[in-house]
Amino acid sequence: MAEELEVKHLEDVVVRFSGDSGDGMQLAGNIFSTVSATIGNGISTFPDYPADIRAPQGSLTGVSGFQVHIAGGKAYTPGDKCDVLVAMNAAALKTQYRYAKPQATIIIDTDSFGAKDLQRAEFKTEDYLGEMGIDPDRVVACPITQMVKDCLADSGMDNKSILKCRNMFALGIVCWLFNRNLDFVTAFLREKFAKKPAIAESNIKVVNAGYDYGHNTHAGVPATYRIESKNKVKGRYMDITGNKATAYGLIAAAEKAGLKLYLGSYPITPATDILHELAKHKSCGVVTVQCEDEISGCASAIGASFAGALAATSTSGPGICLKSEAMNLAVIDELPLVVIDVQRGGPSTGLPTKSEQTDLLQALFGRNGESPMPVIAATSPTNCFDAVYAAAKMALEHLTPVVLLTDAYVANGSAAWKLPDINKLPDIRPHYATEEQKGSYTPYKRDPETGARYWAIPGTEGFTHILGGLEKDGDTGAISTNPENHDKMCRLRAAKIQKIPVPDVEVLGDKDDADLLIVGFGGTYGHLYSAMDELRAAGNKVALAHFSYINPLPANTQEVLTKYKKVVVAEQNLGQFAAFLRMNVDGFAPYQFNEVKGQPFVVAELTEAFARILDDIKN
Repeated sequence: MAEELEVKHLEDVVVRFSGDSGDGMQLAGNIFSTVSATIGNGISTFPDYPADIRAPQGSLTGVSGFQVHIAGGKAYTPGDKCDVLVAMNAAALKTQYRYAKPQATIIIDTDSFGAKDLQRAEFKTEDYLGEMGIDPDRVVACPITQMVKDCLADSGMDNKSILKCRNMFALGIVCWLFNRNLDFVTAFLREKFAKKPAIAESNIKVVNAGYDYGHNTHAGVPATYRIESKNKVKGRYMDITGNKATAYGLIAAAEKAGLKLYLGSYPITPATDILHELAKHKSCGVVTVQCEDEISGCASAIGASFAGALAATSTSGPGICLKSEAMNLAVIDELPLVVIDVQRGGPSTGLPTKSEQTDLLQALFGRNGESPMPVIAATSPTNCFDAVYAAAKMALEHLTPVVLLTDAYVANGSAAWKLPDINKLPDIRPHYATEEQKGSYTPYKRDPETGARYWAIPGTEGFTHILGGLEKDGDTGAISTNPENHDKMCRLRAAKIQKIPVPDVEVLGDKDDADLLIVGFGGTYGHLYSAMDELRAAGNKVALAHFSYINPLPANTQEVLTKYKKVVVAEQNLGQFAAFLRMNVDGFAPYQFNEVKGQPFVVAELTEAFARILDDIKN
């Protein structure tokens, strides 16, 4: 038996898996994340899909990455750069090494670094490590492809199927490096490939072979590592993506409201998994329709809402453009509808898998006429559950369509999530017409306090009414072209939205005496929080106000944004939220930090930029 290596205890570690889009890097990363979450580690993941998902094998544009941050406590971001990089081919090493720390351990499959592989990856020489300035002592170079072929030689699998198992060998090495129990991996694979047990067992065999390779050779590393879990809270946990959490939140809201859930959706990247997940849950009273286009997806959901269901439609930015007329119909009909926008790179389809925050102004104003809607932004993969639940509650109780903004980073990323007790979730009470209104009901009769109209389900005796896209008389519900009535209805619909109660924005950090307030919204929370933490650790007075509720803004917004010496608004667009805040907060003139790279923020860059603002204040 090989001599045992020293086991070093770490606070956290970042691992990045990379290879061709068909190499199974997302699966390997997902399994490692799940295993880590299962033992109580904090995790934050970032699947970095290639924009050119059908790129030729071994090409630079077709590299798929999956980064996971494993921490003893809470992991707020997937990490700026990785401690371990798995590069399954030359193109992966070429494109992904920029995300590795200077002293990172690099695991490569030497069988995928032949002359043709190097040529496709645009290396100029056969000395690819020297060309990139990589210390060979940091590289675990092993012939993964050949070892997998040897391992499965008697499996009866064809060569193509065998090669698909290479990712599991790399996963086995990583599991050895971080002292992960393979029992969890085995259970995961048997569940995933339950209908293909032979495939499951082949993958399990290869994972064990990779683990044994690391154990028996020590893989050229000085030590293995262990990350102990801190602050364990009892409960049932799972590794969950933002899209799956969104689906679960809709199911929970429908259950709490006592309604069927309907999703009408066109499958569009990166929102498709919401449709896929909900389609699995017919037993929970979920109805899903995969529509042929975005307009029909939204329009069918409006029909379901009119019929008395909790209705939702899911899409990304290009889909919101197409749905806008139907969304206006929901506005004038004042029907509950949840519109989920998983934001992605734009302006058209060039970056379908990349993350941005560039749909904010479209969500707020991207419709014809006066058509106000509440807008909520999820802050993390697990927060997607709470955010969509809040959106559904708001839609049902205030009779309005609500836009939920997530983004490709939040939707595809994952984290350890404690399953909630549905009995402890906030009650949802749809704003139904009352029995007293029977026989005298009109569709735009309103609650005097909230301004919300009353929801009457079609077919209920005594509540006959007509809704549609033409302006209606506020008293009778009849079609009206009266200019005064139109003005009145526009103001009533706008006032109803502004009356919706939302929580105050919370100030974190040095909330009483900060020299700089960082402001953000949505999926940048983890990065901005981490930047605040680093600046405070360096002795600076810094606070963070992160917004989940965009429209209406929290009641304390003016107070918070005008309290501090300097404010910086950081967002993954060219200043949309900053512009919106200027519209609503008198005298507000913030600094701005803006990036539109299709990638999450880098904490080190944020810290450097905010430090410069602090220096300006001091000088």
